[in-house]
Formats: sequence, structure tokens, C-alpha cells
Amino acid sequence: MEQRLCLECQQPLIGRADKKFCDDQCRSTYNNKMNAHRSQLIRQINGLLRKNRQVLIELCPTGKNRVKKDTLVARGFDMQYHTHTYQTKEGAVYHFCYDYGWLGLENDSILIVRND
Repeated sequence: MEQRLCLECQQPLIGRADKKFCDDQCRSTYNNKMNAHRSQLIRQINGLLRKNRQVLIELCPTGKNRVKKDTLVARGFDMQYHTHTYQTKEGAVYHFCYDYGWLGLENDSILIVRND
């Protein structure tokens, strides 16, 4: 009979025939390694969303403000990353980073709003 080994530490397994890990620590370590690339991508995107929200907060202290697009971009804002959109009855599409949103206007102006 072939001896089964823990997938993480390679120690011999004792117990059930379908056992893959010697203990919970090895199981957790193995699964964390397998999912590390997914976690890294999620952390990176969450960082971009937090940065976008922080820029919107700084430029909109009163809950509504109009700024130039260049001002947002100069502060590191990335318009590609947002949490959701909202379309008004008139057809205007607001992009939101959590509770702060923006609407593109004419002449490269941006309307920043806070959704309470």
C-alpha cells in the first residue's frame, strides 16, 4: 500500500483514506498559497477604489462640487475603477466609489456628489 503524504508538509498521513492534510495549519497554509494570486489582485483593486474615494472626499467637502477632470487625474484618480453606476431618468450616468460619485460634464468638468 502506498503511503499518503500531507500536501503541504509532506509528512505521512494517519487516519481517513481521503485525508489530504495532517492538521488545520497545513490545510490553511496550502489553501492560502493556492489563492495568493487572487488575493493580491483583489487587494490591488481595493487600494485603487480607496484612493479614488479619498480624492473625491478631498475635492468635495460639502457634498457637491464641480472640478476639472485634470484636477482629479493630477491627484491620482483612475476613472476606470468604480464600485457602481447610477443612471438618472434624464439618462445621465453617475459613477460611484462607494458613497461618492462623479458625472462627466461638458468642457472636461466633473460634478462630484455624495450619496447620503
